[in-house]
Amino acid sequence: MSDEEYRVDDLARLSGMTVRNIREHQSRGLLPAPTVRGRVGFYGPEHLARLEQIKRLQAEGFTLESIRRMLGGGAEFASFAAAVHQAFDDGDKRVVRLDDIHTLFPGLDQDADGAEGTALLDSAVELGLLRPLGNGRYEERSPQLTRIGAELMALGIPPASALRAAAEARTHVRAVAKSFVQLYVEQIWAPFEAAGYPADQWPDILSGLDRLRPLALDSMSALLRMALDEAATQLIEERAGLR
Repeated sequence: MSDEEYRVDDLARLSGMTVRNIREHQSRGLLPAPTVRGRVGFYGPEHLARLEQIKRLQAEGFTLESIRRMLGGGAEFASFAAAVHQAFDDGDKRVVRLDDIHTLFPGLDQDADGAEGTALLDSAVELGLLRPLGNGRYEERSPQLTRIGAELMALGIPPASALRAAAEARTHVRAVAKSFVQLYVEQIWAPFEAAGYPADQWPDILSGLDRLRPLALDSMSALLRMALDEAATQLIEERAGLR
């Protein structure tokens, strides 16, 4: 078995799904069959990516039938499925190994097996900055966030503190993102689905999704700027004894 192959138990562990879920997705036509050698089925990175895509779509309110149509229902659904998860272009992803952990957290002891390095690695995986690929390999999912972490450390903020702040922020960001996606699902996708996916409405469906991203990002940026100003003003006034 190569670095790019997983048995079903490994695939379940990496994806956070049960073996039963994986089998059910195969039977529904949501997941391609594995490559079988002897009596053992072997899965690859494409299977893991498909399972993650299915989980995201379910979390965003799409039914399994809608997901099945998106993933295998023709050119229109394929285009929509790709558009749903088109990543913001913040740099090329890269694959790293355990001994590369110091490149993600500059200034950290290069011994990634040490207690501090291990704790940081676990936190980065939990936060979603790193995605386990198996065999000690990880995908760095957002180079932009890595660069921000390096800048924070340059200011003297320890990487563990930066990760804790990012974890707290993620909770709130996810809630905001979910509210925007829910708006799309309820107001745009659900009527389209109920109408039987009319072919002449596909351009509007894709256009609505494209417009949602910048609107959501701009809203978050504007609200965050306001909140930062308010928080900084409150802190200064408290320190100056004005509150």
